[in-house]
Amino acid sequence: MTVERNIDTLDKIADLKAFERRLTEVIACLQPATIRWRILLAVVSICTAAGAWHWLSDPQTSAVSFTQSLWNHPYFTLASIILVILFVMGIHKRVIAPSIITARTRLVLAEFNMSCDDTGKLLLKPRPTTNT
Repeated sequence: MTVERNIDTLDKIADLKAFERRLTEVIACLQPATIRWRILLAVVSICTAAGAWHWLSDPQTSAVSFTQSLWNHPYFTLASIILVILFVMGIHKRVIAPSIITARTRLVLAEFNMSCDDTGKLLLKPRPTTNT
């Protein structure tokens, strides 16, 4: 009986280790793409902010129509359009993809009295005590 129990326990441990390896692999694989998306978002945001500064500090902005003002500042117009397109395409989800996966994994693992860190390593929580 104890030999069967030990084999069953070893199988469970092997399954947990395989799950942990796969989870860390998925999160590690997402990191380079996430960093690239963050850099792209930062660059486009800075370009939009710089263009907005020049657009708003231009004395002609208040003297001409809105569309003419945008034509006078193509740098701001282009950066703004690119920023809107990036958000419509879902850059806000790609920037935080690893944290979405870890949050959902933590939600599922909570039912098994476990959790995981930001890299995907499994964390065992202490057993809950029942006071009767």
